[in-house]
Amino acid sequence: MAKVLVALDQGTTSSRAVVFDTAGKMLAAYGVEFPQIFPKPGWVEHDPHDILGSQVTALKEAVKRSGVAVEDIAAIGITNQRETTLLWDRETGECVHNAIVWQCRRTAHDVDKLVEQGWGPVIREKTGLVPDAYFSGTKLAWLLTRLNLHDRAEKGELCFGTVDSFLAWHLVSGHPHVTDATNAGRTMLFNLARQDWDDELLRLMDIPRACLPQVVDSSQVIGMLDESILGRAIPVAAMAGDQHASLFGQACLKPGMVKNTYGTGCFMLMNTGDQLIQSKNGLLSTMAWRIGDKPTYALEGSVFMGGATIQWLRDEMKMIATAAESEGIARTVENTGGVYLVPAFTGLGAPWWDQYSRGTLVGMTRGTGRAHVVRAALEAIAYQSADLMEAMVQDCGFVPTQLQVDGGASANAFLMQFQADMINVPVVRPQVMETTALGAALLAGLAVGIYASVEETAQAWQRDAAFAPDMDEYQRKNLLAGWHKAVGRAKDWVEH
Repeated sequence: MAKVLVALDQGTTSSRAVVFDTAGKMLAAYGVEFPQIFPKPGWVEHDPHDILGSQVTALKEAVKRSGVAVEDIAAIGITNQRETTLLWDRETGECVHNAIVWQCRRTAHDVDKLVEQGWGPVIREKTGLVPDAYFSGTKLAWLLTRLNLHDRAEKGELCFGTVDSFLAWHLVSGHPHVTDATNAGRTMLFNLARQDWDDELLRLMDIPRACLPQVVDSSQVIGMLDESILGRAIPVAAMAGDQHASLFGQACLKPGMVKNTYGTGCFMLMNTGDQLIQSKNGLLSTMAWRIGDKPTYALEGSVFMGGATIQWLRDEMKMIATAAESEGIARTVENTGGVYLVPAFTGLGAPWWDQYSRGTLVGMTRGTGRAHVVRAALEAIAYQSADLMEAMVQDCGFVPTQLQVDGGASANAFLMQFQADMINVPVVRPQVMETTALGAALLAGLAVGIYASVEETAQAWQRDAAFAPDMDEYQRKNLLAGWHKAVGRAKDWVEH
């Protein structure tokens, strides 16, 4: 029995490959960075050759560094940056344009038109998403229109896909044109309840069904890795968007379980089981994963400025030299002295959704110093995440018993303790921080029978540290009330 699983983790700035044993222990990892392309302000692209080339290099190097025999690789899973849009020739595999990255705002006016025409509630009900240029649908419509490709798409000569789909087509023998349900669910074209592309939305955006991939389970053998890559055909057995893979890798397998990834922004997802919940609090309804043709749903909320707030302190304000030293500086004061930083530098995400708010520093006195501001910046990350969790609880009634955390800023013990205090449930950090890659590997292992059930995959998750709430209710409520008052000052700042 082969005993090794490999995850391809294709991200926004780099492609990684991670080798795990079946107990979830990381044996080797390798990453390759690639360039970002900014053709115009607000536009972001990737060269498709960079995506593919960097991912193949990362795979070969990670396997080499692990020292495992290629014969011992049981399966490969793919996880990816979500919403990034590619369109390629079905015969040659060559893309007709650079990849349009999830961050790209070029279709913001197209989305505004859809909203003005009254399509917002329809899109929201069918897809679970708030209409936004973030998602793939309007990006694909832009490519088809600007490059005059509707006829070719209608004839089935072109393939649309998100990054998972693009990698599967190029790496798997026979070029399967597939995507999994989690990635399909981020296109603004996929009906979550029906688990199929939505004909009304396709007509609305003038997108031919013939160019869309087949939607498969998140854990399913889609074909064999082309032998030319590692010298052996290996089952490619999982595909999932990065945040969904992370939810699975964090073993959030039951309704009410929730994880938060502290990266540049923060992504919080709560498993809602077979309940597709329409949020009343500005959250997105989304897939958790689909296994055995059975959908599991989730609620998702995003904080725009997580670790990016600490980068701002370092790079623009020069208050810290490294992100790591923020913890020590924050601990030199007992509290912020009433100071709140609202890092609404690009507006506020869920549950506020105010694109006209701006960054605000309030409550300063003559005694306010650098340490107070650094501490306020760390606390702001926890406050924003606490608002997300409160919105989730209000939407679905599940009260979490703990919050599973990962991402770079989860290494900050001060932040994790303050987070536990603000949500009043324990915060738990795993031993393997590569939870996105781990989730993809476990989903692949499940598909090839390494694990007998979804529940068995949870054994790969091991606790590293736990932070129990340690603040009285009066103080907690006071701090949160001050935060919400500060958010009120930041909101609607820009004239519009």
